[in-house]
Amino acid sequence: MNKQELEKIKQKALENHVPIIMDDTLEVVDKILTEIKPTRILEIGTAVGYSAMCFSEYLQQGGKIDTIERDTERVAEARINIEKVGVANLINIYEGDAVEILPTLNEKYDMVFIDAAKGKYPFFLREALRMIKPNGVILADNILYKGYVMSDYNKHKQRTAVRNLREYVKEVTENPDIETEILEVGDGLAVSRIKK
Repeated sequence: MNKQELEKIKQKALENHVPIIMDDTLEVVDKILTEIKPTRILEIGTAVGYSAMCFSEYLQQGGKIDTIERDTERVAEARINIEKVGVANLINIYEGDAVEILPTLNEKYDMVFIDAAKGKYPFFLREALRMIKPNGVILADNILYKGYVMSDYNKHKQRTAVRNLREYVKEVTENPDIETEILEVGDGLAVSRIKK
């Protein structure tokens, strides 16, 4: 993996305000990936491919990442970036809306990383639970959403996103088959381990 190229991609994304995984969030994910030694990872929300490239370092021999992105320009940029970093053989990009693509997937994954439309998190969770391996980990980034999710925020513009993120948190914390920690890294990260 070309680390210098990866660093350039990260800097460009930050300059252009492309939402990429924050360093402190990435540190947590790195620890989890080191522990679970994944062969298959599913990412919902590719953006420019930065997080998928970071995760690819932890794949076991023959491992693969499937990542979904609906923004055509971002997909094109992600493909170029993944090529530049030298990990194109490890990352498979599905172009399109995750709501349509997820139901067509029947793989089993060691980790699912959710970082796409906030209003769709409960749907993404249901699909993730269907495909997660026993003892797998589901991560949801930006789960605290600028602090709105745990406050009594109710402004119209973000209401649906906040309501659905709250629903996600309720589901992962109340489901007896899941053990969840909500970490205050980045914009909040829900780490849900499957207990089976």
